[in-house]
Amino acid sequence: MRVLITGANRGVGAALLSAYAARGDEALGTARGGGDLLPLEVTDPASHRALADRLGDAPLDTLICNAGVYPDKGQPLDDGYPAEMWAQTFAVNVTGVFLTVQAMLPALRRAQAPKIAIISSQMASSTRAPGGSYIYRASKAAALNLGRNLAVDFKRDGIAVGIYHPGWVRTDMGGGSADISTDEAASGLVARIDALGPDTTGCFETWDGRAHPY
Repeated sequence: MRVLITGANRGVGAALLSAYAARGDEALGTARGGGDLLPLEVTDPASHRALADRLGDAPLDTLICNAGVYPDKGQPLDDGYPAEMWAQTFAVNVTGVFLTVQAMLPALRRAQAPKIAIISSQMASSTRAPGGSYIYRASKAAALNLGRNLAVDFKRDGIAVGIYHPGWVRTDMGGGSADISTDEAASGLVARIDALGPDTTGCFETWDGRAHPY
């Protein structure tokens, strides 16, 4: 199976890359700076075209849109959350997901049972609204909405789309006091994505298999 994971240079993305490679899949990862991974700036359409050209005509079985940013943690309500922070976060967390899906669509259509996994967050849910982190919450809610609508449009192509909360993970983004390790998150997410299919397309689930309210 051929799997492509964006934002695979650290955190959950790196753990997912390792998990798929360890079980023998052809695991491909991207990072903004490239390095040992495939270069991809998710906000740049030209970068997506270059990646698609580099991957060639081989089918892509699973696309995992993991790349994301969380710049507004701790921003003050009175004078924080600058407009450019909103623009950049949505460019990565929402537009970046759409551009990735769009660029990889021909390769996905060449696969037998293609899947798209969008890593969102429980912070996307309208049922969890404790305040703060307005930009990140709004961007992840938009990514959830994007995934739900893509699931409808891709049914005719046989492409299943799942949206996932990876857990509160001990990463630079999640912090050292978070609940689970990156390996635990990756193991759970791989199981969820394995189970994704036409009957569950459009699902919003947690890393450990619970349906999450929208």
